[in-house]
Amino acid sequence: MAITQTSDTWWKNSVFYCLDVETFQDSNGDGIGDFAGLIQRIDYLAGIGVTCLWLMPFYPTPNSDDGYDITDYYGIDPRLGSLGDFVEFIRTARDRGIRVIADLVVNHTSKEHPWFQSARSDPNSPFRDWYVWSDDIPAGDQGGLVFPDQEDSNWEWDEQAGQYFLHRFYKHQPDLNISNPAVRDEIRKIIGFWLELGLAGFRVDAVPFLLETTGIQGDMDIAPHDWLRELRSFLCRRRGDAILMGEVNLEPEDVRRFFGDDGDELHMCINFNLNQSFAMALARGDASGLIHGLKALPSLPPNAQWGNFIRNHDEWSLDKLTEAERQEVFRAFGPKPEMQLFGRGLRRRLPTMLDGDQARVHMAYSLMFALPGAPVLFYGEEIGMSENLEIPGRLSVRSPMQWSDEVNGGFSTAKPDALRRPVVAGKRWGPAGINVAAQRRDDASLLNWMERLIRRRNETPEIAYGTWSIVPVTDPAVFALRYDWEGRTVLTIHNLGDKECGATFKVESALGWDSLIDLFGHGDFTLGKGGNVSIDLDRYGCRWFRVRRKGETILL
Repeated sequence: MAITQTSDTWWKNSVFYCLDVETFQDSNGDGIGDFAGLIQRIDYLAGIGVTCLWLMPFYPTPNSDDGYDITDYYGIDPRLGSLGDFVEFIRTARDRGIRVIADLVVNHTSKEHPWFQSARSDPNSPFRDWYVWSDDIPAGDQGGLVFPDQEDSNWEWDEQAGQYFLHRFYKHQPDLNISNPAVRDEIRKIIGFWLELGLAGFRVDAVPFLLETTGIQGDMDIAPHDWLRELRSFLCRRRGDAILMGEVNLEPEDVRRFFGDDGDELHMCINFNLNQSFAMALARGDASGLIHGLKALPSLPPNAQWGNFIRNHDEWSLDKLTEAERQEVFRAFGPKPEMQLFGRGLRRRLPTMLDGDQARVHMAYSLMFALPGAPVLFYGEEIGMSENLEIPGRLSVRSPMQWSDEVNGGFSTAKPDALRRPVVAGKRWGPAGINVAAQRRDDASLLNWMERLIRRRNETPEIAYGTWSIVPVTDPAVFALRYDWEGRTVLTIHNLGDKECGATFKVESALGWDSLIDLFGHGDFTLGKGGNVSIDLDRYGCRWFRVRRKGETILL
């Protein structure tokens, strides 16, 4: 693919930034972030190089699950603003060169949704069959519990309806019945509505559960993956450059099915498997697990992409690791019970897991940005925000953004007890020690380093579009990747260990190479005979190089 064609698949080389409107910036002092506040921060996001915003749910909700329990798919929660505010936000983001995608949460609704209220009230309601009902709890395996600390069954008795309803998440979130054509048609309308208002696509919540038909009586008139294919086709007819980014936490080969045999289902999948290999490698200071994780990934269709991340808005799930591996990561990064969740994940953000070691933090983000796929950041990662373990469950990483050392971290002028969630406390990790304003004025800050990293990643399409290969290195702590694309080559090298080392390796097919240009400005390197390279790396050192060929004017 020529560089002139890359705009047609913008998502492959985008830098995604996930945020929750209600914890990002409060504009009116009520303690809750809103779209007016988000508009005020658009220039900050554009300035650090973000090219696509991913918004967590902003729809009307009783907030029993932080907005993932929706009561109206066609509205804005009034605490966050109006549809008019949303449109102004989209227009402002577009003007700054930022696309916007949003969570599409259609596996279930809130129990308070008018559809469910009608469905439970009358067996003859037109919405009765929009949900999954049963007179008795069906025998057999109904799938594992998503929240084993909160639920003991996927079925809940509803006294008013006189039946059980299916819920794969919380009991206040009844599952929609996708075997009903009317439900599938409504989902298309929801997608079409928000595309008309300017969204560039959706992050589709819990895709395997959305397509799951276990517990649904009768046959579905279309195979679930065929329906996902139809949904992709509908999306692209309405807006040709829109995307579906899927949350699919399954084994690698099972994830591959959700891209479609011909690349005609999801455009992207969040790469949970590689994320867990990343955690293991980081804990051990050994790249072998990450190499194994990369090799285990299936090949993707030409126009598909992975979304790589370190932290997301949920727990850092380690469910694909063995029990022994999971306990090893727990000991390294979350040894106390209150730091863990569901026996499978961590409630912490990266800087606290690494005890604030800036060299190690830099290396971790450099490595994530250098992996095959598009990088996905969670708000506050660019300044090294901490979790707040005083906030229950997986919400511990969803505390208010820390803009300054002012009251409430500059997030809101409300009284602290009126905030949607409490700000991180303490001098080291709270706003006094970690905030945007101070880091913007510090050339050596994480924020300034991350801004530079994002810029380099935006300028390195080889990672997004090229063919990757692992470069063998003798030292197990060193991880080297090579990308080749359109006659261009990039090498990225990372030392996961806590000791300085010399990385010596040989690159194949190096005929015509002249030198390696350091993309972060630490000096260039001349290649030895036969493609031999020897580079000194600091503890947790990281280097990105672009190859200069003889007679070539290099793109820095």
